[in-house]
Amino acid sequence: MIGSYVAVGDSFTEGVGDPGPDGAFVGWADRFAVLLADRRPEGDFQYTNLAVRGKLLDQIVADQVPQAVALAPDLVSLCAGGNDIIRPGTDPDEVAERFEAAVARLAEVAGTVLVTTGFDTRGVPLLKHLRGRIATYNGHVRAIADRYDCPVLDLWSLRSVQDRRAWDSDRLHLSPEGHTRVALRAGQALGLEIPADPEQPWPPLPPRGTLDVRRDDVHWAREHLVPWIGRRLRGESSGDHVTAKGTLSPQDIRMRIASVA
Repeated sequence: MIGSYVAVGDSFTEGVGDPGPDGAFVGWADRFAVLLADRRPEGDFQYTNLAVRGKLLDQIVADQVPQAVALAPDLVSLCAGGNDIIRPGTDPDEVAERFEAAVARLAEVAGTVLVTTGFDTRGVPLLKHLRGRIATYNGHVRAIADRYDCPVLDLWSLRSVQDRRAWDSDRLHLSPEGHTRVALRAGQALGLEIPADPEQPWPPLPPRGTLDVRRDDVHWAREHLVPWIGRRLRGESSGDHVTAKGTLSPQDIRMRIASVA
């Protein structure tokens, strides 16, 4: 019976790709918070989302981890290091050492620390060449979880997100349905009864012709790839002027999800 939950991380945990009615994002962590709140009496659950898109591991450790420590919740989810791993020349072994230090600090005050692996990027054009590096980092995350008795939200093995409908148009972030399936998988990681199977099959898709695929690729490159490269060249982050969502009411999250369903 988890009474308080703090989500720590980057764009994945902020919920990029899962917009609410006001343009702000919902995301898997907010959806997971509702699953947890449903197991408590009304008003007897505290949820805070500290995640901000684009943040590197050291920024998360400096800005978000102290806030999570101060709150000392029953549960903390930590998804960090992904933006480090995709940078050229990054050593996943070294990133894992810094990740473990964050887990150790959180484990001292939180009842449970839920850690998250990276996705299998074989179907992500921009990131598929990093698959081996991500797998190495995932191995470290699982080993750290063993040492600190942490449940693991294993995204690498979540087969349903290999479908393109699980991803936003930018091909880097999950769609609303993708975030929903991750929230369900998080519930499974904690041994909760969940309302649906995150691996439930997707409805069949009509076949796509070569011209359709090429048109989609051109649109993606113009709308998403070029701006992403531009930010990298300028040393900018998508989260430079973004503030965390902070404390959220589960009832408000339910209303925001329902309004765009």
